[in-house]
Amino acid sequence: MPRRPRRSATIVAALASAVALTVLTGCSSFADPADRAEADEPTGGAGVSESSGPSGSSPVVFTFTCSVGDGSATETYTTSAAVWEDGRTSCTAAPITGTQPSRQQQSALDAAAGDATLAELAEGCAVSGTAPWTTPVRSREQANVAAGLERYCPGHPEIDRLRDALTVYRR
Repeated sequence: MPRRPRRSATIVAALASAVALTVLTGCSSFADPADRAEADEPTGGAGVSESSGPSGSSPVVFTFTCSVGDGSATETYTTSAAVWEDGRTSCTAAPITGTQPSRQQQSALDAAAGDATLAELAEGCAVSGTAPWTTPVRSREQANVAAGLERYCPGHPEIDRLRDALTVYRR
């Protein structure tokens, strides 16, 4: 029987795309169905999704390294939802793939108005049980970061608390 050439590059690319999609939905895994539907709408080109950037680019995807307890132990996660499940309060985000922010990420950066980087928004999205999710908004900078987080991870388990803090600040 003749041997067919392997298509490992195609398989690797398909797996990378699947992982990227899984990671990107991690922040919004608990979002309202309306938010999820809006995020999945095409952006004008056939087969181009919300998470796609300019031709030849892909959205930035992060991995999270979080402190475990009071010691030097850490654990690495590939989705914010996994971090939320474990209740981590201190994490760093490192990009693992991607070249351009998705539309949702860019919207979050715009809302943050220069007061947070994309990695800082990703870190903020991953943690729970700590600021900015549990504290009042007291300054313009905090309001900008909170607005960025609101757009970056609308499915965060403490999003209502963050929205309430923003509402009180804006009054």
